[in-house]
Amino acid sequence: MSELADTPKTLHSITTGSGPRLVLVHGFTQTGRCWGEIGTQLSRDHEVIFLDAPGHGGSSEVEVDLVEGGNLIGEAGGIGTYVGYSMGGRFVLHTALQSPHLVQGLVLVGATAGLKSKEERTARLDDDETRARRIEQIGVQAFLDEWLALPLFGGLSEAAAARSERLANTAAGLASSLRLAGTGTQQPSWDQLHTLNMPTLIIAGAHDTKFGALGERMAEAIGSNATFATVDGAGHTAHLEQPEAFMALLEPWLAKHGL
Repeated sequence: MSELADTPKTLHSITTGSGPRLVLVHGFTQTGRCWGEIGTQLSRDHEVIFLDAPGHGGSSEVEVDLVEGGNLIGEAGGIGTYVGYSMGGRFVLHTALQSPHLVQGLVLVGATAGLKSKEERTARLDDDETRARRIEQIGVQAFLDEWLALPLFGGLSEAAAARSERLANTAAGLASSLRLAGTGTQQPSWDQLHTLNMPTLIIAGAHDTKFGALGERMAEAIGSNATFATVDGAGHTAHLEQPEAFMALLEPWLAKHGL
């Protein structure tokens, strides 16, 4: 019997608004409440489902890998357009590949289809294990101080960082997320991207050169139904650093595809 067999398998969510459905999945150490004004604006003309990803917020006790997490997200979200940031992007990419009948549209922000080499994945597994132990050692609040101080998040204002919402996470939940669904665990899906037939929008901050390059490669691998765009003046957390510019990309794309 799997040691995870008795863990919860239902994700916590909050639903607001009415209209075409959008399912939003946040990044590591966040919760569904961290979308801020973007979520408020989208709910004016959409039904928006804010999911707490496995290991986070109200789903802290859900301990699953990216494959099972992608399935749980599809079960919780149903038929709609899936929007995922960073870790959330990796989750919803799995949802789209595993359950394309549920995903009418796909939006990936600062995401990847996986590290290609075994050496890269092994190194990342080691890094994430170190981070998991660090969380368990010092607790969520101290870890967030270190995490949000990384250059990756240098463009975030204190308000946009939503630190109080992130404190809803648990050390055990975040550690399990890293160990089970960290980037090092992700099996590369580059050779499957061409099977994604739904409209796909891939976004990266203009200053986030690493994920900008990954985003361009992903769009090229998907094909003509994919669009790649950058948010000026933004880094990895493009949607939170420059929400107006982000929405200026997202909303016309949604309208164009009737989503």
